[in-house]
Order: sequence, then structure tokens, then C-alpha cells
Amino acid sequence: MGAITGTFKGFGVTFSHMFRKVVTTDYPFKPPVSAPRYHGRHILNRHPDGLEKCIGCELCAWACPADAIYVEGGDNTEEQRFSPGERYASIYQINYARCIFCGLCIEACPTRSLTMSNEYELARDSRQDLIFTKEQLLAPLLPGMEQPPHPMRLGDSEKDYYVGGLTNPGTSAGAEHAANSPGRYQVEEHPGVTFPGAEQHAQRAAAGKGGKA
Repeated sequence: MGAITGTFKGFGVTFSHMFRKVVTTDYPFKPPVSAPRYHGRHILNRHPDGLEKCIGCELCAWACPADAIYVEGGDNTEEQRFSPGERYASIYQINYARCIFCGLCIEACPTRSLTMSNEYELARDSRQDLIFTKEQLLAPLLPGMEQPPHPMRLGDSEKDYYVGGLTNPGTSAGAEHAANSPGRYQVEEHPGVTFPGAEQHAQRAAAGKGGKA
């Protein structure tokens, strides 16, 4: 008797799903929007003049429980300045084959340099490609920013940067979604291969360009 009851319960679950509305996601051409506080790919932010916020202190690497972060600090000079103060990160790497996206690294960062974005497209063809370098993690330059190295533009000392950061943070939030952002996963075209929804995507793109014109 119990087996018969279990069978009907199983069919009940099946039939209840048969009449539900089907939700189709047009991925990868229209990826779903993640939650606002989703822990995704990291970003190394900049100051409003373009200097890096990271000071190479390695606290994020010490806080990481998965040993996924590797940092080597370097010394700033007047001729080669990458961040305010004395030190900067000459090498910065995050191994996403190890990272568990716990967020402890961003809690440990004293300069609010390291933040986590909503970017979740991190799949790669090899494990080596899952090791993101500083060049991939650095936020792109926003309008008004200058590519380091260059002298401090916002004050005479690092204190001017951190006091002024309360009203002018200079963070590049959302930079991970920029079309040509370093480390951004792109859908590549391959001869003879058609992705599902590619034709509809091309039609929408053409219609969008026509509407803007």
C-alpha cells in the first residue's frame, strides 16, 4: 500500500510541474540579472585620478581561507607611482579554481580597493585561465582618470586621498560589465557553429541600431 501511495505522490509532483509556466532564458545573449549583493568576480578599484587603491598590504591573501590570492608588494617612487603612499601591488592574482567567494578578502581590505561584483561568467577552457592577474582585475579607467604611473593629483599625501574618499570614492562599480573590460567573458563566433538564439539576437541588435539612428 505504501508503494502505491509513493507512486501517486511521485506522479503528483510530475503533473504539477507539467502545467507550470515555462521560463526560457535567452542565455548567453540576454543573461539573467543576479541579486544586488551577489558575490561574483573581484575588482581592484581606483582613486578618482586613476591611481590604484591597492597598497600591496597582502591582508586579503592572509584572510583568504582557500589560499586563492597571491600578492607581492612593490615600492612607489616619485618617478614610478601607482598608488598613494609607499607601497602598491606589483603582482596580484586570484585563482578562481580555489576561490569560494566568501567575501572575507573584501572585509580585510583597509583601503576598500578590493570589491566583489555581480559578474558570474567565469568558466574557462583551462585551469590556467582561471588565474586572473592584476591587469584583468583592475577596473578600467573612467572619464577623468589617468593611467598610472603618475604623481598624486588629489593631494600631497595619501591622507588627502582617504579623507577625500568619503565624498569622492572614485570606485568603478559596474566596470565588470563594460563591453571590453579585462577578463570579461565574450561569446566568440566560430565558423559553422550557430548558437541557440543567435539569429534572434542579431535581429534585435539590428533593430536597436535602427531605432537609435
